[in-house]
Amino acid sequence: MESKVKQDSQEEIDLLEVFKTVWEGRKIVAKFLIVFGLIGLFIAVFSAKEYTAYTTLVPQTSDSKVGGSLGGLAAIAGINLGGGGTESIPPTLYPKIAQSVTFQRDLLNTRLKLSNVEKIVTYQEYYDKHTKFNLLKTIKEYTIGLPGKIITFIKSDNEGITEVGNDSIYRITKNESILFNKIQEQLVIDNNKKDGFVKISFSMPEALAAAQMTKKAQAILQEAITNFKIEKAEQELNFIQQRYNEVKLDFENKQAALASYKDRNQGLITSRSQSYLRRIESDYNLAFNLYSELSKQLETQKIKVKENTPVFTVIEPVSVPVEKSKPKRILIIVVWGILGVFVGIAIVFFRKWIKKIREKL
Repeated sequence: MESKVKQDSQEEIDLLEVFKTVWEGRKIVAKFLIVFGLIGLFIAVFSAKEYTAYTTLVPQTSDSKVGGSLGGLAAIAGINLGGGGTESIPPTLYPKIAQSVTFQRDLLNTRLKLSNVEKIVTYQEYYDKHTKFNLLKTIKEYTIGLPGKIITFIKSDNEGITEVGNDSIYRITKNESILFNKIQEQLVIDNNKKDGFVKISFSMPEALAAAQMTKKAQAILQEAITNFKIEKAEQELNFIQQRYNEVKLDFENKQAALASYKDRNQGLITSRSQSYLRRIESDYNLAFNLYSELSKQLETQKIKVKENTPVFTVIEPVSVPVEKSKPKRILIIVVWGILGVFVGIAIVFFRKWIKKIREKL
């Protein structure tokens, strides 16, 4: 019990010593607080403004059994819809789609209406020609980002090209690479696994441009997912459509030949003519059966394409943001002020430690 009281007393003495040290160095702490506060004020004032637009959607997929409620109606018409579904892209892979070259190139070509530009410009033209000078950004580029700029300058002779041959092998230019990195910073696709919705957001220096880019990103993403989902079904549909067109033409030719022969030979009753008539009727019946079967398959495949097309329910449509998302000026100043206080306290204790070492020596 006595040792515990002694320990508590020792801790109290240590805390008093800490407070005493901080109080003695309060001028140093105040100086660092002021300096870091001014740095935070500078960053807060000269940071570029950003507006963030959002949209929330829920991916809806069809039932695994193709045809769904249409199965009974199709059965009456003699069409067998079968079962099984096609593969689909899980929402967890949506951010990966947004990082693809084709996706980002489509975003580069998004047409934007800006407040300070009379004509409509693309996203790429905006950042190449119409972005305003930003002091803080320039300081960062030529201090922290200077090594990266040197490396980029050294490698600048190796310019990329758009596409190599017909193999869909893409290479990007240095300017595209810079803009792609910017897009990846501005575009956020958040997949909420628990509630099953996907949130898309895009940040831009102008509110209307942010909304336009969000809308475009949503449209490109939905198109990419839809194309992947129905690609196989559409390939099968195109194959059946080609075969159907060939069989239909053959059936119509045989139908015309049978009708023409009957019109020309109405009075003939010879065995030879009857035998020839049965043969062309047999060819006609075979062509008709094949034509009828392919007609059913064609309608079946059209229904499959429709059933496998994913539907996206938009819960929160895109709207033009009213308030800035960045910079949060008060928060920046407070954070830098707190950082200044901690640095000041650290300097006070460091100086005291150095002083003790000198006294011992």
